[in-house]
Amino acid sequence: MRVFLRYLGDPGFQIVIGEAIGVHQSTASRTVSNVITRIVQKSNIWVRFPTTFEDLHNAKNEWQEKFNFPSAIGAIDCTHIPILNPFIHADEYVNRKNFASINVQATCNSNEEFTSVDVSWPGSVHDSRIWKNSDI
Repeated sequence: MRVFLRYLGDPGFQIVIGEAIGVHQSTASRTVSNVITRIVQKSNIWVRFPTTFEDLHNAKNEWQEKFNFPSAIGAIDCTHIPILNPFIHADEYVNRKNFASINVQATCNSNEEFTSVDVSWPGSVHDSRIWKNSDI
């Protein structure tokens, strides 16, 4: 877990992280991959968009009570997560600020809990295109 948390805090080269903690680069790589796989496998438990009438009604009530924001069921935004420039289709990942990224769209509820996350778009894609193509 130390390897994974260190990687989250400073996603640099795994060899450097491994050396700092005292493990080989391949161990650091497997650890990060295994933890991410487990998180993704369980993500549907934690990341759930309201879909039933009751869930939608409760979400609207929470936004109204907490923030006096009627009819809202969530907040949405996109953010650019920096990545190493990929070898294939590299130009598609360079965003308007001229660095390689994944453009991530996420929504949250009134408790600041994620209700949806879409990490499938390269950095060159505009937020509005992601929204237009989303299932939300």
